[in-house]
Amino acid sequence: MTLEELKLNEEDYRWDFKNCYEWMAKIRKGLPPLIISVAITGGVQGKEMNPNLPETKEEQAEQAYEAYKTGASIAHIHARRPDDPSKVSSDPSVFREVNGLIREKCPEIIINNSTGGGPGLSLEEKMAGIYANPELASLNCGPFVTRMTLPPRKPPLWGRDQEVHRDVCTPITYGDTEKYAKAMVENGVKPELEVYHTGQFWIVNNLIGRDLIKKPYLIQLVMGFQTGSYPTPKNLLSFIDELPPSSIFEVIGVGNFHVPMIAMAILLGGHVRTGMEDTIYYRKGQLCISNAELVERVVRLAKELNREIATPMQARKMLGISLKPSTY
Repeated sequence: MTLEELKLNEEDYRWDFKNCYEWMAKIRKGLPPLIISVAITGGVQGKEMNPNLPETKEEQAEQAYEAYKTGASIAHIHARRPDDPSKVSSDPSVFREVNGLIREKCPEIIINNSTGGGPGLSLEEKMAGIYANPELASLNCGPFVTRMTLPPRKPPLWGRDQEVHRDVCTPITYGDTEKYAKAMVENGVKPELEVYHTGQFWIVNNLIGRDLIKKPYLIQLVMGFQTGSYPTPKNLLSFIDELPPSSIFEVIGVGNFHVPMIAMAILLGGHVRTGMEDTIYYRKGQLCISNAELVERVVRLAKELNREIATPMQARKMLGISLKPSTY
């Protein structure tokens, strides 16, 4: 860590986000460096939706590397099945292979494995990523309902050859979230709490009360996902009103709402997630070329709004995780 990075003090990046006077003071002094997380592939859509979306472990590693060079500090990973990359893997060894390839190319990036998984996985199968030595892991804080149609995967793509319709409820209980959190504690993984609407802060506060998550609480506000909160400025501000003390927040904007939500997060002093899990389009009618293209836009927006970009080591310090990167 450089001398400049060591100067980053806790009061520089953690404060009462609801306090207008503190926000104005931060604007005068300068908001903290922006942590950029890149969700490189996701667990639902694949190349049938955008041929540039990475599926194989090699593709994921290469796109993570390009995003890392552009400014991403965190790589959020859904491992795909080697025999059928239209589906997510529930094998910790597959996650470890992906993590290892990314670590080789990106020595300091923070490895963040999904426990959201994908359609059809049990709770235990979704936990596979926890056992692959990540530094962070996502933890969904409540159920949601989704309905979507995926087109067939035409040759030379592997996997389903027919259109797929899904209309499902993804369940999760207080006990399930406690089980995830306990597994993360036991494996030295920091939870990234994914909150889809403000009622899910009941779950967040239960985990805090049971001492299953540690400060600073990393809370990801998901805006625009089906049956979550509508992705409006007013709703994002209401999320921030509910943040527990000692929180750090990231914002996801899904699909059409990606850019407005990340722009607001940058202005409010939060952090952002971008990537092809969240949007397969760069703009209306134009598919993303790569994850790095999305990261580059965040970097450009941040600099215009007077936010510096956090290095992976600064991000590690802010998130309260080891300055020594994980090994595989």
